[in-house]
Amino acid sequence: MIPANVSAAFANQSQSCTELGSPFMGQLMGLCAAREWPNCPVTDRIFQWKGDLSPRSQSVPLRLAGALHAVRLNGDAVLDAVYPPHAVPDGILWQAVSQTLCDQSPTIMAWLDSPPQTNEVRRSAVLIAVGHLLTDRFGLPIRTSELGASAGLNLQWDRYTLEVNGQRFGHDTPVLTLRPDWTGPLPPKTQPNVINRAGVDLNPLKPQSDALRLQAYLWPDQPERLRLTQAAIAAAQTPVDQSDAIDWLRSRLHHKPGELHLIYSTIAWQYFPADKQAEGTAVIANAGEAATDDTPLAWFGMEADDQSPGAALTLRLWPGDLTIPLGRADFHGRWVHWAAP
Repeated sequence: MIPANVSAAFANQSQSCTELGSPFMGQLMGLCAAREWPNCPVTDRIFQWKGDLSPRSQSVPLRLAGALHAVRLNGDAVLDAVYPPHAVPDGILWQAVSQTLCDQSPTIMAWLDSPPQTNEVRRSAVLIAVGHLLTDRFGLPIRTSELGASAGLNLQWDRYTLEVNGQRFGHDTPVLTLRPDWTGPLPPKTQPNVINRAGVDLNPLKPQSDALRLQAYLWPDQPERLRLTQAAIAAAQTPVDQSDAIDWLRSRLHHKPGELHLIYSTIAWQYFPADKQAEGTAVIANAGEAATDDTPLAWFGMEADDQSPGAALTLRLWPGDLTIPLGRADFHGRWVHWAAP
């Protein structure tokens, strides 16, 4: 019998995946919530998990989903026969998953050791818009600092293009093109010029050597996400520093005349411990007090709040300490409700 906490965690993840446009993941996670699991080490470990295994904490459902997808991406014939683009009945899918849980236990157990780590490239759509907005406002080249940068795929947002209603914003010869469902005004056309970029993560990934991990946590019935990620991986050039984000940021908060410093995070700040959030807010605000029209500071976040749908887009600017709501965006970048003034 499935423990109640396990069933609830997978059912919750099933609902979230369905709402985020993945019927297959909704089906897979729903089966994990309701079906009888096979007798194997993976089952024992998940059923006896210590701590909160829900999507709000240790995300065990997504750990397992990533492990299974990695097995499939490595050529497993059992899963390949039932994973998208195939669509199979619940019973056939669960039979294949159950067999894989037993046959691939050592591999899956290793994947369960670590939380999911993604680098959703489609979030760069809002970064492109912010870059255009800031360049139009200040007319200065940009130095960027990304907090929680993972593999650094969103460090190169200025090498991508945003396309909205036939209009293009970003690089003239882009690595990839992002086409979210967009509502609201369009960004200004002023082209950003990023002259320095850096990112930090507690556990940075290397795009090429960690390519399987970056792809495994994408959902199997969303091939466009996979295609965009593969293009970003192939073009990645900036390694991510390994450090505590706030300690690292202190070394980047010097003002340079004639450039704008953009600090940003996309679905990362919310995972920082509360004391680090408070420390980081104070450190950034203190640096902002010294900003001038020739050394402006911008802090942008695409982060969850107590509203829905999606994540809040918030820009804070110095000098002046202005907070500007920019709208909301889907967590995976499928849509943007832009509300820049």
